[in-house]
Amino acid sequence: MRSIRTRSIRTPSVSRRDRRRTVLVAGGLVAVLALTATACGGSDGKDEGAGPAATASRAAGGDDGKVHVPADIANKLKEHGIDVGQWKNGGWKNWDRDKWLSEAKDFVNPMIKGLWKPERMKSAQEANKTVTKDAPAEGVSDPEPRPVQAQAEKIPYHENAAPVGKVFFDSPEGSMVCSGTVVKDVNHPGRSNLVWTAGHCVHAGRGGGWYRNIAFVPAYNDLGRPASELSGADSTEVAPYGAWWADWASTSDQWIQGGSETGGAGAAYDYAVLHVKPESGAKSLEETVGAALDVDFSAPSAAEAAKMGAWGYPAAPPYNGLKMFRCVDRPGRLSLSPALPTMYRIGCTMTGGSSGGGWFRVVDGRTELVSNTSIGPSDHTWLAGPQLGRGAEALYQNMSRTYGGR
Repeated sequence: MRSIRTRSIRTPSVSRRDRRRTVLVAGGLVAVLALTATACGGSDGKDEGAGPAATASRAAGGDDGKVHVPADIANKLKEHGIDVGQWKNGGWKNWDRDKWLSEAKDFVNPMIKGLWKPERMKSAQEANKTVTKDAPAEGVSDPEPRPVQAQAEKIPYHENAAPVGKVFFDSPEGSMVCSGTVVKDVNHPGRSNLVWTAGHCVHAGRGGGWYRNIAFVPAYNDLGRPASELSGADSTEVAPYGAWWADWASTSDQWIQGGSETGGAGAAYDYAVLHVKPESGAKSLEETVGAALDVDFSAPSAAEAAKMGAWGYPAAPPYNGLKMFRCVDRPGRLSLSPALPTMYRIGCTMTGGSSGGGWFRVVDGRTELVSNTSIGPSDHTWLAGPQLGRGAEALYQNMSRTYGGR
């Protein structure tokens, strides 16, 4: 999460879904998420992959510590003067500016099996975007919301918030962590490998480049165990469905060109979608986890949206990133500039680490992703996220058509 200091969103677009009736309370949203997970899971009890432990053993298998670099990625590295052999032996740690790929077309993320071990995951730091409280709000903003105390999600997470997980990545500052959500792939129903998160969880924004070793871990620490019980824990306890590596990532041009440490002009477009693949195994992410959410690209107004819930793994104090939390509130508007789209803002005490986590609302009894956590203030009293309109939908559709189904 980026602190307000504030966060970003997307240009609204209008569709017939804007006129649908929306109902949401905290308990209702949790219930729908749980029902989604149950309804999509195997029902005959014979599928060896049904259930997190069985699936995890396959996903985490083959931990040979080797880097597998497909030919197309190897060629892309060579085009930029990066030696593939050196990359395999730790060359990815070279963050020299001339080696840090930044253009949208230059994303590379070779899988390194076993890199994200439980201890490395636990030590990852929050990717925080903070705005100062005294930063003047420009344009049309609603009054600052009252803080809403984040509530711990019920365990096990795979039964109560199955689509939610953590996004891990390496940056010049070290290992970092955000949150993310499994979303449906409209062009490959039932077989989605798509994850929604924040742009600042995959790309540094203006003057920076793509982060490396990006991986998604659904239902991280499924039983919400404390640090004392996770010391020396088996990988299946921490990552019940294994680690899913991004073989492609897309974020907005506005984030790449205008994103900053406090969100900047890119904050209103601070969203990203990942296409992921497991370290081992052949099932899709949706089939493995048993759940995925639709994305609402109608960009409903804050007044029309009624209530929204933000889910994530806050990692900055007083949290430690080991447990999933949620906040539900009626959204208001936050404007960073008259030239930028307004953002949604809700009261919430979640801190950095919750960045990229999905914002959900219930429409006609169905839970849909409507935004993601982008920025917040340094005193952690509220969160802001982008509206997802035509630009976000185009990004999603391109990812689905180009990489979905692989």
